[in-house]
Amino acid sequence: MEQRKRAVESVGRLKISVIMLTYNREVLVRRAIKGVLDQTFKDFEYIIVDNGSTDRSGAIADEYAAKDSRIRVIHRERGNIGSGRNAGLESATGEYIAFIDDDDFVEPDFLEFLYNLITENEADVSICGATDKIFDEKRIMTAEEAIVEMLWRKRFNVQFPTKMFRHELIKNLRFSEDNKYDDIELIYKVLAGAGHVAYHGLAKYTFVRHEANNSAWTTNHQLLDKETLAEYLWVYRERTEWLSAKFHGSAAIFRYFEHSFMISMVEKISRYSIAECFDRRSLMIKELAECRDTFMNCGYALDFEKEWMEQYVR
Repeated sequence: MEQRKRAVESVGRLKISVIMLTYNREVLVRRAIKGVLDQTFKDFEYIIVDNGSTDRSGAIADEYAAKDSRIRVIHRERGNIGSGRNAGLESATGEYIAFIDDDDFVEPDFLEFLYNLITENEADVSICGATDKIFDEKRIMTAEEAIVEMLWRKRFNVQFPTKMFRHELIKNLRFSEDNKYDDIELIYKVLAGAGHVAYHGLAKYTFVRHEANNSAWTTNHQLLDKETLAEYLWVYRERTEWLSAKFHGSAAIFRYFEHSFMISMVEKISRYSIAECFDRRSLMIKELAECRDTFMNCGYALDFEKEWMEQYVR
């Protein structure tokens, strides 16, 4: 009955809404736009949100929109990534939603691959690989299984690009408009509502890493500051509590992922002598000391994490 209802509702409806936020990427944005327009799958709208750019990024998007009616450009005052993406979501009309970032690029069959994966498996979410995570394997997962797999970050990560979502799954959810992080607070809530998640790890997306990325500190830890660390610790705690309440059977591993992040940050702050984070490091060490035995014997902790616990948490 539910499948029949979805089929009726989708008749005549645009298949995919592609949402891309751009901000001061005039050197890279043409590549991103062209990559979407050259897709083998053609039934989509392309919503480009110019998030208050002071360079020609918005003008470049307008140039392409004048040539291709599938593009709609939203110009808005500067806001964080979440507010920009929300503007795109509020404008989206497609049956499915896909995100790309303006400094990344996609394979020509990116949309077709994800669309076929989600529809052929009657899933609510489909996930492909990226060039930094390539696995020629396919899995159909429950929401709980997909979230646990995502939090391991071995096959796929917490970022919205590389994924396609049934619009109904995300229509009542929105990104945070007050913080620096963009994906980690929302992605698990979206996946939690899925009936099935279809994953095939062939690389159809390329993340371009550079120090202007919002998450550049995750690869260059010397860019970490105390405000960012405090925000991430807060959202990890909220995530643990929210997921543990919804999926009781996986509460232990959700708590492990939070403490895994903590010991990783303790190690990075110590190794790079990030002085402004020393106070926060002390608080993390205190909490880790209280759960030391549980962490060391939980069955999930990796050998190097146990070594860090031995070194830093006494």
